[in-house]
Amino acid sequence: MTFSLGIVGAGQFAGSFAKLFQAHPGVRDVHVTDLLPERAERLAAAEGLAGTFPSYEAMLESQDVDAVAIFTQRWTHGPLVLQGLNAGKHVYSAVPMAITVEEIAAIIDAVRATGLTYMMGETSQYNPATVYARERIAEGAFGRLFYAEGDYVHDMDLGFYDAYRYSGGEDWKATASYPPLLYPTHSVGGVLGAWRTHAVSVSAIGVVDDRGDGVFDKEVSRFGNDFSNATALFEVAGGGSFRTNEFRRVGYPSHIRESRFRFFGTEGSMEQLATVALWQDKEGVKDISELLEPKPTLAPDDPSLQHVAPELRAAFTSGSAPIHDRSRLPREFDHLPNGHEGSHHFLVDDFVTAVNTRSLPPVNAWVAARYTLPGIVAHQSALRGGVRLEIPDFGDAPEA
Repeated sequence: MTFSLGIVGAGQFAGSFAKLFQAHPGVRDVHVTDLLPERAERLAAAEGLAGTFPSYEAMLESQDVDAVAIFTQRWTHGPLVLQGLNAGKHVYSAVPMAITVEEIAAIIDAVRATGLTYMMGETSQYNPATVYARERIAEGAFGRLFYAEGDYVHDMDLGFYDAYRYSGGEDWKATASYPPLLYPTHSVGGVLGAWRTHAVSVSAIGVVDDRGDGVFDKEVSRFGNDFSNATALFEVAGGGSFRTNEFRRVGYPSHIRESRFRFFGTEGSMEQLATVALWQDKEGVKDISELLEPKPTLAPDDPSLQHVAPELRAAFTSGSAPIHDRSRLPREFDHLPNGHEGSHHFLVDDFVTAVNTRSLPPVNAWVAARYTLPGIVAHQSALRGGVRLEIPDFGDAPEA
């Protein structure tokens, strides 16, 4: 089986995925639309896509499009996903799932009612550290897991200013102030992608920004946000906890590794830093850095990355790590660019396979909710000075 896909948003991120969807044997053809038509035309020409649509609405009305892949601004995903599902299209969405509890509930209701495929493209699901921890947990090597940490440490100075200018236009500062905890899935998803549990409560602290450059200024921010850094401590079902950091002002080489993880159990633990990763148990320490290190698949100066800030290009050039099992992937991907520590190939294949086999993808609507909701509630906790709040849960995905 094959299907036709429409890409929504032709910004910096979409090009990498357009190439992969176009190459996947399970996809018949790929179209694109963007609020700036010239960007859609440019992407269609660069990747040899089937064509463009003048608007998202026109794409949804077309009988020639079976599914949509949304790569728009992060706060727009919820409403666009609902539009797509209600129009009878399968939906792939970049992170986050949505920015309110109500939007997430509506998406789950729509998926349940329509029976359509929804998937959130969380890159940390295939972060090498998450893959490694997931395998060791399944083996029982940690004993009882009781604590974990997930950090998304990406300094604004390392490419984010350029990215927000590219996508936000003249009023880019109003959206560059996006609250860190409303972009939680790289940190939360990396933990929960390995540890099969979910967060039930949270206490969080936000750090008010003091750069004074108009970003993270409440008077400028469309979100009324002045937190540039935030830390959250979550309680999990079954006992235990995990902590996440969402940092946008930090002296850290986020162009080397922007997500990193630690897991602690009664019999073993693992820790990952910028350039080293370790497995530790009661017998000693083992360096597992090489096992988790992705091999580059694209040069940083490749012409396809000319619109991407140099500091962000590592996210688009990293390939698979030795820990990744590529045996399930289509051979068409073998020599194509990857990204975000080897996750892009797996994410595209997850969605295509789920649509064509009518099966649930790994990061389905119920899993996506558990990766996203904790951050939404954590932001509310931070706004209230760290008060501990309960996190609603929509349960496990249905078996059928």
